[in-house]
Amino acid sequence: MIDTIVLILSPNMYQITTPDKFTPSARWVLNKTYSHGIQSKQNPTKKELIQGIYKPRLTLSQQVSPLGHTEAMLKIELSLPKLVFGNNFEELHYKDFEQVNHKLVITLETMGVIVSPTDLAVSPISAIHYSKNIPLVDGSIPYHYINKIKETNVQQSLDVNQTDYRNEGHSFKWHCNSYEIIFYDKIRDLEKAKISSKRSLEKDGTLQLKLIDLFKKRKRFEVLRMEVRLNKRQKLKQLFQKLDIKAELTFKKLFKPAIAKKVLLHYLNELESKRPALLDYKVANDKTLLVALIVNNPNLSPRRLLTLYGLRKALETTTARELRVMLNNKPIPSKLLADANQLNLPELHRPFKAIRLQLIKFKPLKLL
Repeated sequence: MIDTIVLILSPNMYQITTPDKFTPSARWVLNKTYSHGIQSKQNPTKKELIQGIYKPRLTLSQQVSPLGHTEAMLKIELSLPKLVFGNNFEELHYKDFEQVNHKLVITLETMGVIVSPTDLAVSPISAIHYSKNIPLVDGSIPYHYINKIKETNVQQSLDVNQTDYRNEGHSFKWHCNSYEIIFYDKIRDLEKAKISSKRSLEKDGTLQLKLIDLFKKRKRFEVLRMEVRLNKRQKLKQLFQKLDIKAELTFKKLFKPAIAKKVLLHYLNELESKRPALLDYKVANDKTLLVALIVNNPNLSPRRLLTLYGLRKALETTTARELRVMLNNKPIPSKLLADANQLNLPELHRPFKAIRLQLIKFKPLKLL
C-alpha cells in the first residue's frame, strides 16, 4: 500500500493560524518582501516521537506554482500508516482513506494549519512511496532473500547510479535520480533505530521502538520489506503511462492498493528478469549441471551451452556487478542473460516466489 507521501498545497488550499510554530516563523515566507530563499519548517520532535505522537513534516516556501506564479507553497510529508497506527509494520486498506484524511486534517490543525478534507483529498502528490511488508513464517529470514536479490544484474534494466548493500547484508538499495528500490529486514532496521536513528533506513524510527519488546517474543516471524520510492512527479507520470495506470496524481486517486500492487510487481519483474535463473538450479556437482544443460536444451548450440555453463560458474564466485568490473565495465551481453533466464531445467527453484505470492495476494499486515 502507500507509506510515505509528499503533498504540495497552494495558498488557496490552506490557512496558517499559528505561524510561530514554524522555524523560522512562517510570517517571513508569507511576506513576499522578506521571503526570498527562506524555508519555514515544522517537524515532529524526538520527545513527541518517544511519547508516540506522530506528525507530518511541513515546509513552507515561495515556489513557482503550476500556473507560473510565485506563491507560498506548503509541502506536507508523512507516513500514512504511522499517522494512523503509530508504526508502518501495519498496513492500510483502501477503505481507510476517509479515516486517514480526517486524521491528517485534525493533526495539521494541532500544528497551526487549517485544511479542509475536500481540499486535502484533491491535493497534488509530488512523491509517493509504495511498499509491502512480507511476513516470513516458514523459518526463512530476510537475509536469505536479500542475498538472492543482490545477485540481480540490475544496472542493465534500471537507470541505477548507486547501489547500497548495508547493515551487514540486511538491506539492499538501488538509488536512481528520480526513484529508489529498497529491500530490507524490517525488524532488524527497527533494532538499528534503537541504537541510533542514523543507522536506520526509516525516518522517525523512534516512534516504533515500543514494538521491540513485542518482536522479542516472536517465533518464526520475520518481515521483509519492499519499497519503491517514486520521488519525482515526472517519474510518476512516466511510470503510470508505461503501466497504463490512468489516475490523477492526487491524494485520493493514488490511495489505491491496485496501483501499489501493479507498481511493486512491475519492479519485482524487472529485478527477476535480470537475475539469471541458471543460478537457481541445484545440482550435486559440475558434471550433473553440464549434463542437465545439454539434455534439457537440445536446440542450443554447443558453443552457447558451454558459454552458459561458464556464466554459471563465474556467478557462483562473484556477482554480476563485480563480474562487469572485472571485464573492464563491459556489460554481460543481454542475449546471454536472456538465454540464462529461458533455459529449460527441471525443478527450477525460484527464490522470489514467496515475495511474488505475497504481492499478488496483497493482504495488509496486521500485528495483533
